[in-house]
Amino acid sequence: MAELILQDLTFFTPEIALTVTLLLAIITDLIAKRSAQVVAAVTMAGFLVTGALVLGQSDTNTSIFFNMVAVDPFAFFFKIVILVSAILIVVFSLGSAELNSAGRKLGEYYALLVALTLGMVLMAGASNLLMMYLALELSSLSSYVLAGYTREASDSSEASLKYVIYGAFSSGLMLYGISIIYGLTGSLDIYTINQNLPSVLAAGGSATFMLLIAGVLTLVGFGYKISAVPFHFWAPDVYEGAPITITAFLAVASKAGGFAMLIRFLKVTFIDNSAVALPAGAWATLQGFEWTQIIAALSVLTMTLGNVVAIWQNNMKRLLAYSSIAHAGYLLMGVVVLNNEGIAAILLYFVIYLFMNLGAFYVVMLIANKTGSEDIEDYKGLGARAPFLTVALAVFLISLTGLPPTAGFIGKLYLFAALINDGWVWLAVVGALNSVIALYYYVRVLRNMFLRQGALEVAEALSFGKVQTVTTLVLLVPTLLLGIYFSPLVQLAQASVRIFGTP
Repeated sequence: MAELILQDLTFFTPEIALTVTLLLAIITDLIAKRSAQVVAAVTMAGFLVTGALVLGQSDTNTSIFFNMVAVDPFAFFFKIVILVSAILIVVFSLGSAELNSAGRKLGEYYALLVALTLGMVLMAGASNLLMMYLALELSSLSSYVLAGYTREASDSSEASLKYVIYGAFSSGLMLYGISIIYGLTGSLDIYTINQNLPSVLAAGGSATFMLLIAGVLTLVGFGYKISAVPFHFWAPDVYEGAPITITAFLAVASKAGGFAMLIRFLKVTFIDNSAVALPAGAWATLQGFEWTQIIAALSVLTMTLGNVVAIWQNNMKRLLAYSSIAHAGYLLMGVVVLNNEGIAAILLYFVIYLFMNLGAFYVVMLIANKTGSEDIEDYKGLGARAPFLTVALAVFLISLTGLPPTAGFIGKLYLFAALINDGWVWLAVVGALNSVIALYYYVRVLRNMFLRQGALEVAEALSFGKVQTVTTLVLLVPTLLLGIYFSPLVQLAQASVRIFGTP
């Protein structure tokens, strides 16, 4: 037993590295005089080391700690997305005027950021319902505090409180669903649950009905994490009240962890029997009930509500919050398909979404640093005052819309292709119509920047440092390049879903 655990620990090194980084960040904050910069350096170093350890596991395909955690190409892909996002958020945080105001200590901020990242990394590989819940709670508890970190902001405490209330409610429902699944199948291991489902379904009657209820309740927890309708109510207020760095991180990395768990839960538990060696016919779906119908309904509601409500938003953070909700709806289209093609499309879209969404939030943060405003009306005339940043923001918004030649077009193209190939033409049409709606509110921002004159007749140009320019380019270049040359990324996404076998 001890030898087996020690052997498993060799595959758990990225998570161990993040745990050590968390402890070092706390200790450094206690003893360092200029703790913010030093703790940021420790955090960045920890993320880089963790990233290197994850890269060393690119070809690993195993399960550790008695099937509690999977170390496979699927988890590898999402861990890379989460860690790249975390590294960029540290860079964003160092340049945030909102965070670096006089008198604010940021040691705890970076320590909580590490804890949040650790929770998301665990979510990427969790293959046991209890581990999924614990990883979800670790990331949630950290994000509750980070959402209200700028306490002097009028809407910060409100954002944090709403986040806690909605999070506790959805977490309770998810835990209840997990307890029912355990009672029916006698296991929390998703592979064993998959193996035991035929006997549960054979019993029929109340057992089948309770399994349906349990599955829906468990989906509530995943839906809350990815801010899918109707579990999205926390997102707009939290995104607006939280520091913009945390807003950006939740919009990308939190969704990545949530989708990783959702896909693994649905694919392995209810559909797939190729991830492990199971007897023929050991997989099962609920008779007379299709999971895909619920996911399709969630997808349509999420993308439509997110895009329609975004039209009326005047705050850029709030607009991007509803945009993020809409993009969760687009990603759910790939979950509807839930074959290897659909999952690969989700993975491809996540990499593209990382660059274009973080890029949009970063430019909004830089503009807010200079103007002190996130209101869309205050973007009038910015095209002449900050030409490089506004052009970059225009590219990010066009990519979020899904127009060529940006990477966003490629991401949506693969999602729509997976839908059409699987016979979901009507859902692809709804997705395309929603992209048209999204274009309307994105163009409103572009119109203010380039076609409207600001309040001041002669407004001085906004200047930005080299670090800000380079960081913007780091996000801008992939957004454009992946719209033209995307074959290697497609191949990586396809290789990362082979763990699920042949659909």
